[in-house]
Amino acid sequence: AIIMPSSTTDMAWSQTMYDALKAVQAEMGGESAMEIAFTENMFNVVDAAVAIRDYANDGNDIVIAHGTQYGNAMFDVASDFPETSFAWGTAIDTGADKGLSNVFAYEAKAQEGGYVNGVIAAMLNQSGVIGVVGPVEAGDAKLYIDGFINGVKATKPDIQVNVSYTGSFGDTALAAEAANTHVKAGADTLTGSAQQVVGAIGVAAENKVYWFGTQSDQSSLAPDFVVANQVYDLTGVVKDMLALRQEGTLGGKAYALTLADGLNVVFNDQVTVADDVKAAAQAAID
Repeated sequence: AIIMPSSTTDMAWSQTMYDALKAVQAEMGGESAMEIAFTENMFNVVDAAVAIRDYANDGNDIVIAHGTQYGNAMFDVASDFPETSFAWGTAIDTGADKGLSNVFAYEAKAQEGGYVNGVIAAMLNQSGVIGVVGPVEAGDAKLYIDGFINGVKATKPDIQVNVSYTGSFGDTALAAEAANTHVKAGADTLTGSAQQVVGAIGVAAENKVYWFGTQSDQSSLAPDFVVANQVYDLTGVVKDMLALRQEGTLGGKAYALTLADGLNVVFNDQVTVADDVKAAAQAAID
């Protein structure tokens, strides 16, 4: 079972785990091999806490609280259901200091793909200004943005990178407003993080400026302007959690997605990118 802050089709954070679960389910043989229950759009942490407990009560083997905001609630429930496995991200705390042995944690080293996106963005940027639409200054969103800025500055130190945080993970209108502000300030290249970016990507398409995505492949939202995406692949995490549980290990392991395992920088084939830019991206990855 999974509790997530947005929809299974948000083209961002929630979809990363849902897609992984569906892929593993298909590989295992379908619904007869693994059942998936999900609750989406759980922005309210109190409601999410109820859902986490309900799923544990229902007898699910693994309950995934897909958001760092759910951590405290998840730990409370995990202590009451020692035979149930729990997982949450992006985080590294498995609750060992709380005496828990039934919690997995997973995080994305989002600064790695962020750096690569920054290299590409700097090479394509012509105005000397890049805009970044952040949600809340925390977690993998901040890691991604910091990495992106480092990639830009390592490639073209004189580019001005303007960063704004909306204070929300899911407010698409605020993200669109922030993106418009960046474009008016001269940005011809944009990036951002969290499910809010659907609004910002729309602004990028309207103004014909480049967009760089993270978490999921966002190319379909603006096929002519999304250049590249850092894509989270959580299938390995899901498979390992299932395998460990079957062996009798209910938790205690923290996973990290990196460019070596679990993070992929994917170019959008519908946007022409010069070979030297792709080579620079590959060099950064290496």
